[in-house]
Amino acid sequence: MTESKETNGLKQGTLNILNGIGLGVIAALVPTAILGQLMKALLGVAPAFAQTVINITTFTQSLLAAMAGFCAAYLFQMNMIQMCSVAAAAMIGSGAVTFKNGLIMVAGTGDVINIGLTITLAILLIKLIGNKLGSYTTILLPIIVLVVGGGIGLLILPYVKTVTTFIGMIVMAFTKLQPLLMGVLIGMSFAAMIVSPISSVGIAVAIGLTGVASGAANLGITGAAYTLGIMSYSVNGMGTTLAHFIGTPKIQMANMLEKPKLFVPVLLSSALFGLLAAIFNLQGTPNSAGFGFSGLIGPLAAYAKMTPGWGSIILLTVLYVVYPVALGFFMRWLFIDRLSFAQAEDLRLEV
Repeated sequence: MTESKETNGLKQGTLNILNGIGLGVIAALVPTAILGQLMKALLGVAPAFAQTVINITTFTQSLLAAMAGFCAAYLFQMNMIQMCSVAAAAMIGSGAVTFKNGLIMVAGTGDVINIGLTITLAILLIKLIGNKLGSYTTILLPIIVLVVGGGIGLLILPYVKTVTTFIGMIVMAFTKLQPLLMGVLIGMSFAAMIVSPISSVGIAVAIGLTGVASGAANLGITGAAYTLGIMSYSVNGMGTTLAHFIGTPKIQMANMLEKPKLFVPVLLSSALFGLLAAIFNLQGTPNSAGFGFSGLIGPLAAYAKMTPGWGSIILLTVLYVVYPVALGFFMRWLFIDRLSFAQAEDLRLEV
């Protein structure tokens, strides 16, 4: 009985951290995804306003770790001081904050894997300390969690980044394969990454993924996003459904890792999308590869490398809207309605 309680507690704690990261991703990344390209288009019309919004949303992305830490601590039903302490530690351990020559620089979202590990360390510290500090808790707890939890997170960051390097080497090996096979494998790889703690954007930029390989990665993520959004629309509502592809499908990370069978429809969809990228010679850049449909970054990067005109626009509309919606409903029919392989409830998000 005790072992069962411990197992359930460990499982719930893991889900709390993963869900916290997922909620942090929504809060930190969706504003940029929705407003980014729109504001860039407005730079020539209202430069001061557009640039201000771009600066605000870009900076907000760098707060992902703090938001994820705060959300995870909230799910553990911690008090305000504890939540703030976890958020601060997560920010330090994320890698988004760097210190050089007396300057503090904030850039990027940080390493999601290390964010999760730092949050875990911070929460374990708080659980270990408990009420032992008495009336000094308000003063000492933030110091201990920040210095010890955040400090350890900062120390292990270079080692955790080796995971990203290793995965990048595998993806690079895929780019040497025959184009159709390459498209399938890269599409599947990036779909798997986007619903895991691994940063698809970080991998793509680190290895300089370009050309058709970038297009396959982008379409693979797009396929995953639409499939997850449409399979779960009956339990998540329209707003959350749209967040899968307008924002990021990483919001489903906790559900995917709790129920690995959900990777089957996602990987099948992404394989088909990666194949289409190779067939239609869809291309992209290292910066667009890891985003999918989010913020129209993928479609716009692909269009920049195509012959301008309605033909290209129609093709991109089919690849990024028509086909993904159709395939998403097919996957829902096949895996939920026909085979009962999964349930929409498996993908419910509590936002």
